Amino acid sequence: MSWPAPLPNSRRRLRREEVQRTRVAALLSRAQVVVDGEQPWDLQVRHPRVFARILAQGSLGLGEAYMDGDWDAASLDQLLARLLSARLEQQVLGWGDRWAAVRARLINAQAGRRALVVGERHYDLGNDLYRIMLGRRLVYSCGYWRTARDLDAAQEAKLDLVCRKLQLAPGQRVLDIGCGWGEALKFAAERYGISGIGLTISCEQAAYARELCRGLPIEIRLQDYRAFDEPVDRIFSIGMFEHVGVRNYRRFFDLSSHCLSADGLMLLHTIGTNVSTNRTDPWIDRYIFPNSMLPSAAQITAASEGRFVLEDWHNFGADYDRTLQAWRDNVEAGWGHLPARYDQRFRRMWQFYLAASMATFRVRKCQLWQLVLSPQGRPGGYVAPR
Repeated sequence: MSWPAPLPNSRRRLRREEVQRTRVAALLSRAQVVVDGEQPWDLQVRHPRVFARILAQGSLGLGEAYMDGDWDAASLDQLLARLLSARLEQQVLGWGDRWAAVRARLINAQAGRRALVVGERHYDLGNDLYRIMLGRRLVYSCGYWRTARDLDAAQEAKLDLVCRKLQLAPGQRVLDIGCGWGEALKFAAERYGISGIGLTISCEQAAYARELCRGLPIEIRLQDYRAFDEPVDRIFSIGMFEHVGVRNYRRFFDLSSHCLSADGLMLLHTIGTNVSTNRTDPWIDRYIFPNSMLPSAAQITAASEGRFVLEDWHNFGADYDRTLQAWRDNVEAGWGHLPARYDQRFRRMWQFYLAASMATFRVRKCQLWQLVLSPQGRPGGYVAPR
């Protein structure tokens, strides 16, 4: 019996790549995306290894391949929105997804030293990048676009909405859990006459916030929220709960309830997801927000039950797409002013991060929630501003 002669290595490689291309093209077709097609959301291949990376690693491989220049799209956010709408991320689970599931069961990723990693790797990247991206105010969370026409107006409207929901008044002592660059406390002190304490785990943010709030009755602390134990009249937390982790939600609400006065109010501003999970996307975890996860409505209510009365739940997640588009436009317009340490691979990473975030909110896979909570319920009820 004679056996067929083995294929040369180059022919085997080409055949393998063709099979991989066919499999990926079939997947993408479910989202009306064409490989090397003519629409702005079509995937343009720059290196054939992209197919193997997608099939082996799922979303992690897709993101890393974009960072490496293996593929492009004229409209990256439209492409990713189509993939999410077709739920393709559920059909291609790479090793990163599987490891994330195992890791979430074994460890508390937001406890101890691990809780500080996101500050070091994301929020300490450099204030120069965030000054260009975020606009006049360094507010790294969703703007409120109900009547606003630009990013700065949307962020000011959001800060004022927070203050009005909390019914801030002169003389109140306010805690900001995850104060960022101090903009919210500064706004509240100048417009509503409060004094405040801001907690952050980012050295860069703390230094900036202290300078920003100089001369105001505001103290900025480089401190984990779990180490705080002082009485306050109001609490707000804007865009920090995404780093708390489901294993720590009860402790977060226990601490807040313990520190808040009996007639106080707490506002929680957080991204939320439609389905309960215990981990985040592996690409986001590796490159953008290490050890983060998004809460579901069920997880929030379970952790706050018996600790707070839920006075109001406001969803304006559709506004995040518009906020992210403004951030993207700012970054692209100002890229030439950034130092050389932000290289081309970083730029593509940042482009993928912002576009993927736009897509997530555009298809309503994620939401933006503001909850108002009280320790014992407001006498006569609570009327929520909008």
